[in-house]
Amino acid sequence: MNIELKSIAIRDLISGYTNDPNNGVYGYHGKLNIRPPYQREFRYDLKQQQAVIETILKGFPLNIMYWSVVGDGSYEMIDGQQRTLSICEYYQHAFNIVDKDRPILYFDNLTDKEKQHFLDYELTVYFCTGTDKEKLDWFRVINIAGERLLDQELRNAVYVGPFVTDARRYFSKHGCAAYKVGSDYMTGKLEEQAYLETALKWAARHDGIVDTTPIDKYMAIHQYDHNAYKLWAYYLQVITWVKSTFLKYRKEMKGLDWGEMFDEFGSEDYNTDKLEQQIHNLMEDDEIMKKSGIYRYVLSNDLRDLSFRTFDKKQKREAYERQKGICPHCSKHFELEEMEADHIKPWHDGGTTIAENCQMLCRNCNRVKGGK
Repeated sequence: MNIELKSIAIRDLISGYTNDPNNGVYGYHGKLNIRPPYQREFRYDLKQQQAVIETILKGFPLNIMYWSVVGDGSYEMIDGQQRTLSICEYYQHAFNIVDKDRPILYFDNLTDKEKQHFLDYELTVYFCTGTDKEKLDWFRVINIAGERLLDQELRNAVYVGPFVTDARRYFSKHGCAAYKVGSDYMTGKLEEQAYLETALKWAARHDGIVDTTPIDKYMAIHQYDHNAYKLWAYYLQVITWVKSTFLKYRKEMKGLDWGEMFDEFGSEDYNTDKLEQQIHNLMEDDEIMKKSGIYRYVLSNDLRDLSFRTFDKKQKREAYERQKGICPHCSKHFELEEMEADHIKPWHDGGTTIAENCQMLCRNCNRVKGGK
């Protein structure tokens, strides 16, 4: 890879700056793609943006930026997007900085001398020429020293193409379709690609992809698809099923693996009113500790999907002494540390987690009992 060091004045960087959700983000006379498909969404907060501008106005150096030479007289931003957007947005009056003598300082509020200093400030930029793989490898290396790329951000870089570009339109933009439809059921931040990563995990499993890295495999298969509509349609199908199956929304529904539940139970016909009543009753049951497990349980009827209250140390010791260390199932003696607490009367038969309902079983007998 060939790397050439240059200085770029801010006045040239901001020339032709556009930030359009549909057409991309460009600067440097329209020649620099500030946000190519492998780049992360903008993540600087206001204080970080202000720090960039204050650094420039004080004449201090900013960290080196890296641009990729595309080959047709244009460039792609490899590293420096957050600083570049801070500069361009400040110039366009998007935010202000704070000075003790002048509390509010937008670009237009600067003196003529300050404006000139800002526009003449020179950024240090490495221009990188090489193959796509070399540029992406370089992209990974230079980000190690900065804010570490998340797994899905790296995947977006490796599998860059029309699929990723379109998928980000559905799953990565502020106010995107995936957020509007399913934000009540999803966790993570859009700009950190959490929605996209979750949808890809669901879709890979739905398509039967068996691999140690199923999301990577799915993205490799679809890298050059013309769009990501198939992924979006599946996500929409999952969320629609959730909303139509569970009539009342509760906070415990957020972040569950709805894709897995849809694939396993989505073809069944449920009495939704009956499901809601069952969920209501289970939510009021003090024995159930992990309420989010209720949603899968009402579909599977598998007690392993629930998490129950556990017996405390005092209750365990009382039961152990009462049994004199004898397991009531195999009639053998064990030390307390070799035994596990068990409900004599199971929860599904009305048993509760009280001292009188506690018995100590050896580990083997408890496993056998639990598997029945």
